[in-house]
Amino acid sequence: MIKTDALIIGAGPTGLFTAHQLKLIGLNCEIVDNLDKIGGQCIELYPDKPIYDIPAVPECTGEELTNNLINQIKTFNIPIHLNERVDEVKKENDNWSVKTNAGKTFITPNVIIAGGVGSFEPRKFAPKECEKYENQSILYSVKDKKVFEGKTVSIFGGGDSALDWAVELSKTSKVNLIHRRDDFRGAQSTVDKVHELTKSGTINLYTKYQLTNVSGENSLDSIDIKHDDGEIKNIKTDFALGFFGLIMQLGPIANWGLNIDKKTIEVDTEKFETNKKGIYAVGDICNYPGKLKLILSGFHEGALAARACFKLARPDEKYRFEFTTSSKTIKNRLGVKE
Repeated sequence: MIKTDALIIGAGPTGLFTAHQLKLIGLNCEIVDNLDKIGGQCIELYPDKPIYDIPAVPECTGEELTNNLINQIKTFNIPIHLNERVDEVKKENDNWSVKTNAGKTFITPNVIIAGGVGSFEPRKFAPKECEKYENQSILYSVKDKKVFEGKTVSIFGGGDSALDWAVELSKTSKVNLIHRRDDFRGAQSTVDKVHELTKSGTINLYTKYQLTNVSGENSLDSIDIKHDDGEIKNIKTDFALGFFGLIMQLGPIANWGLNIDKKTIEVDTEKFETNKKGIYAVGDICNYPGKLKLILSGFHEGALAARACFKLARPDEKYRFEFTTSSKTIKNRLGVKE
């Protein structure tokens, strides 16, 4: 049995920064994550994808952001339990008893759900034959963009991920971008860039086409795409990347008695607390009026949830807000030498 002031479910960017905020105000915490690595969606789905909305950081990748957050909390030595799923959350007096599939039990007054979109898997190509090449030459995320250098890559999708990777990979690869519609759902600036690269011949754009067949011996050799009017094109390609979004599954969280609407958890905007006292939700998994699914929004939510945890973890102490630039107490916690 492990006792702690707060348990964070999810080791993605929001979970890591929330842990930092908890330790900064003097609370102990531990982190549990179902994945086998720290970083959540940033590492699992787009470790090499450029991120542009982190304050004071013009550009970084998912991997760089994760490594910086890990480095930021390194001084606190926070226990992180990977490859563990939280299966059960039960109220015990003034605490929550949290059990994982690895047999661990945490006793804590505060549980912070920072689990992104819950458990997730990508939407896949329709043709059954694609399964033969999955995780080799048919992929649904990019973990190392270097493998595509000098190759022909066919990217399917019309959202930000498909457009961003089409632009990025066109720097070192021959790129085909295939979308089932004429219009795109991505940021207008990226859409404009794709059209610019198409005009210059850097990207081959096919709209109103869908994948109908794949072929090749040990690896992908070519694909067939079909136009809405019935025309079929055969395209030689080394890789096919599908960016059709994620199928989101909340898993055991759905059984914890929380207010859930469309696979997100309703919270207030003062403490980011759910309908259960002492259980909070931050990051993509929470919802409230005006919610923006941005990493920087998750950081804000985690900071406020951390302050709310103080009252339940230390009911006999008064929380005093201290500026990090001048507080000797906070500098001591961070290991900053005067």
